[in-house]
Amino acid sequence: MNSKDRAYLRSLANSIEPIFQVGKSGVNNNLIKQVDDALEARELIKITVLETAPENATEVSKTLANDTNSVVLQVLGRKITLYRKRKKDSKIGINA
Repeated sequence: MNSKDRAYLRSLANSIEPIFQVGKSGVNNNLIKQVDDALEARELIKITVLETAPENATEVSKTLANDTNSVVLQVLGRKITLYRKRKKDSKIGINA
């Protein structure tokens, strides 16, 4: 993925709200499954990392991206933006 694609995806992400929160239980199998399902349905999601989380937002983003085979678009404060191209019928025309 090149920088132009990243910029385009970040611009799309500006208008979406976070759909998950990572709290004191941290990243667990249930959260990974839910994020994986959401990425397949939406392709582009935001996640909020609460202050009570055992890891910081950067660590959480790396873990989730690795476990869901997605790309971290940005970590801004406590917000994470992830992207993964849908297996079929992708709505967003990026070659990632």
